[in-house]
Amino acid sequence: MACGNGYKAVKAAPSAKLALGAALFFLSSVASAFQLEGIRFPERVRIGAGGPELVLNGAGVREQAIFKVYVSALYLPSRCDDGDAILSLDQPRRLALHFLRNVSTRQLIASTNDALRNTLTNEEREPLASRLTRLNEFLETLPDLKDGTAIMIDYVPKNGTTIRVGSGAQHRIPGADFNQALMRVWLGDRPNDPQLKKAMLGLN
Repeated sequence: MACGNGYKAVKAAPSAKLALGAALFFLSSVASAFQLEGIRFPERVRIGAGGPELVLNGAGVREQAIFKVYVSALYLPSRCDDGDAILSLDQPRRLALHFLRNVSTRQLIASTNDALRNTLTNEEREPLASRLTRLNEFLETLPDLKDGTAIMIDYVPKNGTTIRVGSGAQHRIPGADFNQALMRVWLGDRPNDPQLKKAMLGLN
């Protein structure tokens, strides 16, 4: 699958707009039935009011030991099954996490730090040190996560990464390099969960 930058607006002719509208309606109707572990995933999402529109690339379940921890879905400007290509393109994306069990703040911080430690080398972590500290400081302000809590990790070029927890707390961290490092936990060459990576790339 080609993984070009789909983050460009294309002006369609009036007749093409009607056909495109019908196609999108059909896709949305079909996709609205897609569920994983009881979580419904729309075919298309938009980051913010008037922001970029993204399509569902793939979704899977993060399992740890015998427990299902969360369902994650990856949204991109256009579908792509190449993790390296996704990480190399400076384009909007969303990682949506829907938790399937209660997770304490302490567990969330520990698992996040362990995943980043296992994914990044010391040389890769060094220029991100202050922003990784900011991430930890934000996570420390959160209450324990309850079953059903959703975390949205949205990236928009020049704006940086915005992390939203439920309908409340949110925090923005700048830099394409920070988002790339964070996304490598799921999509890099040493992902936290290889099977989940395949699912989000649409390879399962």
